[in-house]
Amino acid sequence: MAAKIKKIGICDTMFARADMGGLAERTIAGYAPKGTKIERVTVPGIKDLPVAAKKLIEEKKCGIVVALGMAGGAEIDQVCAHEASQGLIFAQLLTNKHILGVFVHETEAKNSQELCGIMRDRTIKHSKNAVDLLFYPEKLRANAGHGKRQGHSDAKWFNL
Repeated sequence: MAAKIKKIGICDTMFARADMGGLAERTIAGYAPKGTKIERVTVPGIKDLPVAAKKLIEEKKCGIVVALGMAGGAEIDQVCAHEASQGLIFAQLLTNKHILGVFVHETEAKNSQELCGIMRDRTIKHSKNAVDLLFYPEKLRANAGHGKRQGHSDAKWFNL
């Protein structure tokens, strides 16, 4: 268990079709060690996430950030999601802190119910991953190579 209180940042968008940030906040609050602080900021769209995440790290002193976004079904939406993902990677390199990009694409599901399930599963699992990265990295190592996925069924894994 961590001896020092740490902060976890959450940034989400207004464009998402569900309150992914609220779900992440509830998940982290219930899973993280007592006393963990949560900082949350909401931005208009997916391409605004990189600067929001960087500011959470640099200005709010978060040890890790969960960046939540949803891409629409049009080709331009997929391009924007890719650009946002590249921005999050760059922000990680600039800050030397993890930023977990939790993106859901409308094209991943056949219907709204399935999309909601993907969004819920991915948000919860990545929120717990953020806590584990910050406080319990040994939990992640125990699952190394097990084909764990967020939003879909786990992939088949091979015992070497």
